[in-house]
Amino acid sequence: MTTNDGAATPSITSVVAGLAAGVRFEDLPADVVLLAKACVLDGLGVTLAGAGEPLSRILQEEMAEEGGNPQAAIIGTGLRGTIQQAALANGAASHALDYDDVHTAMSGHPTVPVVPGLLALAEFRRASPRDFLAAFVAGFETECRIGLLVNPGHYAEGWHATGTLGTFGSAAACANLLGLSVEETRTVLGIAAAQAAGLKSMFGTMCKPFHAGKAAANGLMAATLAARGFTSNTEALETHQGFAATHGPTFDLERALAGPGTGWFIRGVLFKYHAACYGTHSSIESLLRLKEEHGITPEQVSSVHLRVPVGALSMCNIQEPVTALEGKFSLRFTSALALWPRRYQRTRLHRRAHRRTRCSSACATACRSKGARTCWVGRR
Repeated sequence: MTTNDGAATPSITSVVAGLAAGVRFEDLPADVVLLAKACVLDGLGVTLAGAGEPLSRILQEEMAEEGGNPQAAIIGTGLRGTIQQAALANGAASHALDYDDVHTAMSGHPTVPVVPGLLALAEFRRASPRDFLAAFVAGFETECRIGLLVNPGHYAEGWHATGTLGTFGSAAACANLLGLSVEETRTVLGIAAAQAAGLKSMFGTMCKPFHAGKAAANGLMAATLAARGFTSNTEALETHQGFAATHGPTFDLERALAGPGTGWFIRGVLFKYHAACYGTHSSIESLLRLKEEHGITPEQVSSVHLRVPVGALSMCNIQEPVTALEGKFSLRFTSALALWPRRYQRTRLHRRAHRRTRCSSACATACRSKGARTCWVGRR
């Protein structure tokens, strides 16, 4: 590639592949290793919690009926399946509660698309914990760097980055674990680009967690196919009609090449306090703090007015949720829920708080001003 002044510009696919292939455990700073362990632990926790959700059970039933070699465990069940099946089932379960970590560079959830495919592959190949952690970091860094390439336009256009960018993260992680070369990893990224998908219009349905499962499984397949000699366009990120050109209004090559100011993207990981869309957390935390500081009871509240970023209106603004999945993406519902006493059980909370959000259109009003700011008290 060349810039407008004719100077040579590094291929971003080559840079990303080189960085991903070069990650080794012995080269990781201590804090990066600690954060990687925290991400994996958090990811396994939310997978266990989500394994019994209806969407998880449907995928498990589909897998059991399909059959296959028992290569890897389906977390939280007694089932085993192929590594592809395990990646899909565990990936979807891990995102079922929307309780998993987030990263602003990616505009999505970095761990849940990476760990499930990588864990299945590591179990099948009996990889060491050190190699597993190094591969995880390789995948994490990859999806975040590609996030800098295509965001914010990619996410704003309606792509679910956990599904799209997460496919690259899974692919890079599995390629690292397999010990693939830089050139082979470029091929892996091309195969991943051919499969990357996920729509924000699916938020509040079973398809949102399904995106994470597909990203995990598709990334794993990209790596295993490349290892067998499968081919792809090895400049898939930046080429004409490639991923960046077709998945957003613009892309920023220099930003992606520069990378994180902290040296490692994983140093910016954010862990959730609540099992709901991250865009609802500042409102939840603000209302919880107000309730605690002022002794507010639900009976004292006639309306709640929220001032949020404009982007929240296309991410977590379901007006009248009727399912738990929809409730996770409703500023109205999560705000009302925050005001109710914690002693109420989940089903009762959902029923009563939902009735309250519907009874008054003024329950939560999102400010549409482009200059609006939210107070991110959830970021401690």
